[in-house]
Amino acid sequence: MILRLIGAVMSAALLSAVAPVRAQDANAAYVVSYFEVAPWARHAALPMLRTLRDRSRKEAGNTGFEVLQRIGQPLHFIILESWRDAKAQAAHAAVSASWREELKPNLTAPIDERPSGGYAVDPSNAVTIGAVYAVTHVDLIGAKKDEGLAALKQLKLDSVKETGSLLFNIWQQNSRPNHVTLIEIWRGMAALERHDIAEHTRKFRDALLPMSGSLYDQRLYQTMKEK
Repeated sequence: MILRLIGAVMSAALLSAVAPVRAQDANAAYVVSYFEVAPWARHAALPMLRTLRDRSRKEAGNTGFEVLQRIGQPLHFIILESWRDAKAQAAHAAVSASWREELKPNLTAPIDERPSGGYAVDPSNAVTIGAVYAVTHVDLIGAKKDEGLAALKQLKLDSVKETGSLLFNIWQQNSRPNHVTLIEIWRGMAALERHDIAEHTRKFRDALLPMSGSLYDQRLYQTMKEK
Protein backbone atom coordinates (compact mmCIF):
# COMPACT_ATOMS: atom_id res chain seq x y z
CA MET A 1 0.00 0.00 0.00
CA ILE A 2 2.80 2.39 0.97
CA LEU A 3 4.71 1.56 -2.20
CA ARG A 4 1.62 2.21 -4.33
CA LEU A 5 1.09 5.54 -2.56
CA ILE A 6 4.71 6.56 -3.12
CA GLY A 7 4.42 5.57 -6.76
CA ALA A 8 1.25 7.62 -7.19
CA VAL A 9 2.85 10.67 -5.58
CA MET A 10 5.94 10.37 -7.79
CA SER A 11 3.79 9.99 -10.92
CA ALA A 12 1.76 13.05 -9.99
CA ALA A 13 4.93 15.03 -9.40
CA LEU A 14 6.33 14.01 -12.76
CA LEU A 15 3.11 14.94 -14.53
CA SER A 16 2.94 18.32 -12.82
CA ALA A 17 6.53 19.02 -13.89
CA VAL A 18 6.15 17.83 -17.46
CA ALA A 19 2.63 19.01 -18.33
CA PRO A 20 3.34 22.78 -18.37
CA VAL A 21 6.31 22.25 -20.72
CA ARG A 22 4.23 20.13 -23.08
CA ALA A 23 1.42 22.69 -23.07
CA GLN A 24 3.87 25.49 -23.82
CA ASP A 25 5.49 23.51 -26.64
CA ALA A 26 2.10 22.72 -28.15
CA ASN A 27 1.11 26.40 -28.30
CA ALA A 28 4.50 27.85 -29.18
CA ALA A 29 5.01 29.55 -32.54
CA TYR A 30 8.26 29.66 -34.49
CA VAL A 31 9.39 31.51 -37.60
CA VAL A 32 12.51 31.05 -39.70
CA SER A 33 13.24 33.82 -42.22
CA TYR A 34 15.96 33.79 -44.89
CA PHE A 35 17.09 36.96 -46.67
CA GLU A 36 20.02 38.42 -48.58
CA VAL A 37 21.33 41.95 -48.27
CA ALA A 38 22.71 43.87 -51.25
CA PRO A 39 26.51 44.36 -51.15
CA TRP A 40 26.25 48.14 -51.01
CA ALA A 41 23.74 47.96 -48.11
CA ARG A 42 25.62 45.61 -45.81
CA HIS A 43 26.75 48.22 -43.30
CA ALA A 44 23.42 50.05 -43.37
CA ALA A 45 21.46 46.86 -42.69
CA LEU A 46 23.43 45.64 -39.69
CA PRO A 47 22.30 48.41 -37.28
CA MET A 48 18.70 47.87 -38.39
CA LEU A 49 18.95 44.14 -37.69
CA ARG A 50 20.46 44.73 -34.26
CA THR A 51 17.65 47.14 -33.40
CA LEU A 52 15.01 44.64 -34.55
CA ARG A 53 16.60 41.87 -32.50
CA ASP A 54 16.89 43.92 -29.31
CA ARG A 55 13.35 45.31 -29.53
CA SER A 56 11.82 41.96 -30.40
CA ARG A 57 13.38 40.25 -27.39
CA LYS A 58 11.56 42.74 -25.15
CA GLU A 59 8.14 42.11 -26.68
CA ALA A 60 5.46 40.24 -24.72
CA GLY A 61 5.52 36.53 -25.44
CA ASN A 62 8.97 36.39 -27.02
CA THR A 63 11.04 33.37 -25.98
CA GLY A 64 13.90 33.75 -28.43
CA PHE A 65 15.02 36.01 -31.28
CA GLU A 66 18.31 35.45 -33.09
CA VAL A 67 19.69 37.19 -36.15
CA LEU A 68 22.46 35.08 -37.66
CA GLN A 69 24.99 35.75 -40.40
CA ARG A 70 26.00 32.99 -42.79
CA ILE A 71 29.58 31.76 -42.49
CA GLY A 72 31.46 32.40 -45.73
CA GLN A 73 28.58 34.47 -47.18
CA PRO A 74 28.20 37.51 -44.90
CA LEU A 75 25.41 39.01 -47.03
CA HIS A 76 23.14 36.07 -46.18
CA PHE A 77 21.15 36.28 -42.95
CA ILE A 78 18.58 34.24 -41.09
CA ILE A 79 16.18 35.17 -38.30
CA LEU A 80 15.03 32.51 -35.82
CA GLU A 81 11.97 33.59 -33.81
CA SER A 82 10.33 31.77 -30.91
CA TRP A 83 7.03 32.95 -29.37
CA ARG A 84 4.82 31.77 -26.55
CA ASP A 85 1.91 31.37 -28.96
CA ALA A 86 0.59 32.41 -32.38
CA LYS A 87 -1.09 35.50 -30.92
CA ALA A 88 2.22 36.87 -29.64
CA GLN A 89 3.87 36.15 -33.00
CA ALA A 90 1.06 37.89 -34.89
CA ALA A 91 1.38 40.95 -32.66
CA HIS A 92 5.09 41.08 -33.41
CA ALA A 93 4.46 40.76 -37.16
CA ALA A 94 2.13 43.75 -37.03
CA VAL A 95 4.64 45.83 -35.07
CA SER A 96 7.57 44.91 -37.32
CA ALA A 97 5.76 45.55 -40.63
CA SER A 98 7.25 49.04 -40.91
CA TRP A 99 10.72 47.64 -40.27
CA ARG A 100 10.31 45.22 -43.16
CA GLU A 101 9.36 48.05 -45.48
CA GLU A 102 12.40 50.02 -44.35
CA LEU A 103 14.70 47.04 -44.95
CA LYS A 104 13.22 46.11 -48.37
CA PRO A 105 15.34 48.54 -50.47
CA ASN A 106 18.47 46.93 -48.96
CA LEU A 107 17.57 43.38 -50.06
CA THR A 108 18.37 41.50 -53.25
CA ALA A 109 15.19 39.36 -52.96
CA PRO A 110 12.04 39.17 -50.77
CA ILE A 111 12.32 37.72 -47.27
CA ASP A 112 11.55 33.99 -47.34
CA GLU A 113 9.51 33.59 -44.15
CA ARG A 114 8.38 30.16 -42.92
CA PRO A 115 6.00 30.09 -39.90
CA SER A 116 6.34 26.79 -38.09
CA GLY A 117 5.35 24.70 -35.12
CA GLY A 118 7.64 22.77 -32.82
CA TYR A 119 8.01 19.09 -33.68
CA ALA A 120 10.85 18.32 -31.25
CA VAL A 121 11.98 21.35 -29.28
CA ASP A 122 14.08 21.86 -26.15
CA PRO A 123 14.44 25.14 -24.26
CA SER A 124 17.26 27.28 -25.59
CA ASN A 125 20.17 28.04 -23.26
CA ALA A 126 22.83 30.72 -23.39
CA VAL A 127 25.05 30.17 -26.42
CA THR A 128 28.81 29.91 -26.09
CA ILE A 129 30.85 32.53 -27.93
CA GLY A 130 32.12 31.02 -31.15
CA ALA A 131 29.23 28.58 -31.45
CA VAL A 132 28.25 27.38 -34.92
CA TYR A 133 24.61 27.18 -35.98
CA ALA A 134 23.74 24.54 -38.57
CA VAL A 135 20.30 25.34 -40.02
CA THR A 136 18.99 22.75 -42.46
CA HIS A 137 15.85 22.76 -44.58
CA VAL A 138 14.58 19.22 -45.16
CA ASP A 139 11.88 18.48 -47.74
CA LEU A 140 10.29 15.07 -47.16
CA ILE A 141 8.32 13.24 -49.84
CA GLY A 142 4.66 13.44 -48.80
CA ALA A 143 4.15 9.68 -48.55
CA LYS A 144 7.33 9.39 -46.46
CA LYS A 145 6.59 12.31 -44.12
CA ASP A 146 5.91 10.33 -40.95
CA GLU A 147 8.81 7.96 -41.55
CA GLY A 148 11.09 10.90 -42.23
CA LEU A 149 9.98 12.77 -39.10
CA ALA A 150 10.66 9.68 -37.00
CA ALA A 151 14.17 9.45 -38.49
CA LEU A 152 14.79 13.13 -37.75
CA LYS A 153 13.65 12.70 -34.16
CA GLN A 154 16.01 9.77 -33.70
CA LEU A 155 18.84 11.87 -35.13
CA LYS A 156 18.07 14.50 -32.51
CA LEU A 157 18.10 11.94 -29.69
CA ASP A 158 21.47 10.62 -30.83
CA SER A 159 23.01 14.02 -31.56
CA VAL A 160 22.28 15.70 -28.21
CA LYS A 161 24.45 13.06 -26.53
CA GLU A 162 27.51 14.19 -28.48
CA THR A 163 30.26 16.27 -26.95
CA GLY A 164 29.89 19.85 -28.12
CA SER A 165 26.14 19.68 -28.80
CA LEU A 166 24.39 22.76 -27.37
CA LEU A 167 20.96 22.48 -29.01
CA PHE A 168 19.12 20.39 -31.59
CA ASN A 169 15.56 21.45 -32.41
CA ILE A 170 13.15 20.48 -35.16
CA TRP A 171 10.54 22.94 -36.45
CA GLN A 172 7.74 21.81 -38.77
CA GLN A 173 6.40 24.27 -41.35
CA ASN A 174 2.71 25.14 -40.86
CA SER A 175 1.72 25.37 -44.53
CA ARG A 176 3.74 22.32 -45.63
CA PRO A 177 4.11 19.79 -42.79
CA ASN A 178 6.48 17.69 -44.90
CA HIS A 179 8.98 20.61 -44.77
CA VAL A 180 11.03 20.92 -41.60
CA THR A 181 13.89 23.02 -40.31
CA LEU A 182 16.68 21.55 -38.20
CA ILE A 183 18.32 24.04 -35.86
CA GLU A 184 21.57 22.77 -34.38
CA ILE A 185 24.01 24.69 -32.23
CA TRP A 186 27.52 23.29 -31.78
CA ARG A 187 30.29 24.53 -29.53
CA GLY A 188 32.54 25.09 -32.55
CA MET A 189 33.31 23.91 -36.05
CA ALA A 190 35.30 20.90 -34.81
CA ALA A 191 32.27 19.61 -32.87
CA LEU A 192 30.04 19.98 -35.94
CA GLU A 193 32.57 18.17 -38.14
CA ARG A 194 32.72 15.27 -35.67
CA HIS A 195 28.93 15.13 -35.73
CA ASP A 196 28.82 15.07 -39.54
CA ILE A 197 30.95 11.92 -39.70
CA ALA A 198 29.44 10.19 -36.64
CA GLU A 199 28.00 6.74 -37.32
CA HIS A 200 24.44 7.73 -36.40
CA THR A 201 24.60 10.80 -38.66
CA ARG A 202 25.84 8.80 -41.63
CA LYS A 203 23.18 6.16 -40.99
CA PHE A 204 20.51 8.87 -40.91
CA ARG A 205 21.69 10.47 -44.16
CA ASP A 206 21.60 7.07 -45.89
CA ALA A 207 18.05 6.46 -44.69
CA LEU A 208 16.87 10.00 -45.53
CA LEU A 209 17.94 10.07 -49.17
CA PRO A 210 15.03 7.98 -50.58
CA MET A 211 12.59 9.95 -48.38
CA SER A 212 13.81 13.39 -49.42
CA GLY A 213 12.24 15.55 -52.11
CA SER A 214 15.18 17.93 -52.49
CA LEU A 215 18.78 18.51 -51.48
CA TYR A 216 19.70 18.34 -47.80
CA ASP A 217 20.19 22.10 -47.53
CA GLN A 218 22.47 22.68 -44.55
CA ARG A 219 23.72 26.24 -44.01
CA LEU A 220 26.19 27.35 -41.36
CA TYR A 221 25.75 30.57 -39.38
CA GLN A 222 27.21 32.52 -36.50
CA THR A 223 25.77 35.24 -34.35
CA MET A 224 25.67 38.58 -36.13
CA LYS A 225 28.71 40.77 -35.65
CA GLU A 226 27.96 43.51 -33.14
CA LYS A 227 30.14 46.16 -34.80
